[in-house]
Amino acid sequence: MDERRLGVVSGLGAYALWGIFPLYFPLLEPAGGLEIVAHRVLWSLLFVGLLLTAVRRWGHVRAAVSSPRTLVVLAGAAVLIATNWLIYVYGVNSGQVVETSLGYFINPLVSVLLGVVVFAERLRPLQWVAVGIAAVAVVVLTVDYGRPPWIALGLALSFGLYGLMKKLVRVEAAPGLFLETALVAIPAGVVLAVLHGGGTGTFANAGAGHALLLASAGVATAVPLLLFAAAARRIPLSTVGLLQYLTPLMQLAIGVFVYDEPMPPARLAGFVIVWVALAVFTADTWRHARAGARRAARDAVVATP
Repeated sequence: MDERRLGVVSGLGAYALWGIFPLYFPLLEPAGGLEIVAHRVLWSLLFVGLLLTAVRRWGHVRAAVSSPRTLVVLAGAAVLIATNWLIYVYGVNSGQVVETSLGYFINPLVSVLLGVVVFAERLRPLQWVAVGIAAVAVVVLTVDYGRPPWIALGLALSFGLYGLMKKLVRVEAAPGLFLETALVAIPAGVVLAVLHGGGTGTFANAGAGHALLLASAGVATAVPLLLFAAAARRIPLSTVGLLQYLTPLMQLAIGVFVYDEPMPPARLAGFVIVWVALAVFTADTWRHARAGARRAARDAVVATP
């Protein structure tokens, strides 16, 4: 399997697993958001450490540790993904799955804007149109909710920045994830110690089944992140953004059809406007990519002796 195809398959796997998370996190109650995120960090660290031992990749970890720049970037990525987890768990377990899906719908457009701000990329006219349409959608949804959709905006921004960080370093998926979780493991351990010291921790107080579910958060967290990291290193960020639509579509369906969350006309109108923005963005991206492929093919023919 070539690198690009492997990247696409990895991306699809990551986004499909994230798509079913609204069915998984309610199973971890009565644990609260901070406790769930802390367990995700520590059990992910253990799982990835065992994986590195099995595939003999500790040398890659040592190489990454030797680079101060890599450690700083991964520390930033660790804070961002932990923030994203906390917002997401809160959104799902507070009955706001539909709004969490909105966050991942608008994330590709946030990634485009980050490209402009961080890498000074120039947007094509239709890309600006898509961003403008998305801004209108946020206004419509703000009116519907009676507040800005903070959960959606927080998820989109934190995960967009996380993807950007992963682009800034050349670290393999498992070593990178191990260092990310290791960098926030101490705060996670402190959180659990405080919760259990105050009698509000649930790991040892809600039965063996609950403890096993919390421990499974390591695998549930690490596997899609490893797949995402593998995809981000092999395919363009724009392609990663296109694949991401799978996750919010699954989450929206779960929120509406499984959890019976309301979808009043005004909210539906906001989502439709977001989808129009994504359609404009996707059409422009594919048109530009096909034009580039045709130019490359012509250049190759001209260059052939």
